[in-house]
Amino acid sequence: MIALTSPYLWYVTRATGLVTLVLFTIVVCLGTFVANRVGGTNVGRFELNELHRSVSMTAMAFLVLHILSTILDSYVPTGWLSAVIPMTSSYKRFDVALGAVAFDLMLAVWASSLMKARIANGSWRFIHWLSWLAFVAATSHAFLIGTDARSGIGLAVVISCALAVVATALWRYLKRPTRALGRTALSPLARHGAPRDTKNAPGETHRRNRVRR
Repeated sequence: MIALTSPYLWYVTRATGLVTLVLFTIVVCLGTFVANRVGGTNVGRFELNELHRSVSMTAMAFLVLHILSTILDSYVPTGWLSAVIPMTSSYKRFDVALGAVAFDLMLAVWASSLMKARIANGSWRFIHWLSWLAFVAATSHAFLIGTDARSGIGLAVVISCALAVVATALWRYLKRPTRALGRTALSPLARHGAPRDTKNAPGETHRRNRVRR
């Protein structure tokens, strides 16, 4: 492998890493809005869903650029396998492994969205729950390995992203609609069965006629 290193590659890696984290935070938040069926007259659910999909594709593009710039920069010996297979990097093995886990989970969620019409709805929902785990892995990766994420603006960005997702998760749990709980909203009559109108039932009418006779 030809050695290739440049401060510009390092700048690209750092910049795309932070941008990817911000975009991924927006994706998770928008996904929660879609799951909670947020939408009104100004911004409909369809527009919100399309925005969620567009931002997720942009986030994946920046993530790929982040990985490529890291691998191409031979100053940090990570290797190609370490991008997808955890614990294979000779440089900060655990920290890089968290990034690989985040990438694998993001890729699975993104691929499931592209194949949503071909997989079961339950499977699609299960895979999408992995986005929360992917965000935890990505945030931990950014904080542990990022040279900018432990102080200054970089640290503020990481903390802001983490707080935004935590707030969104709490809102998702507290304000989720009934259908999101796996239940269908039923009226008391539908849940317990509508009471029989025995007064006008044919059998009851015949019984009353017999009593009168």
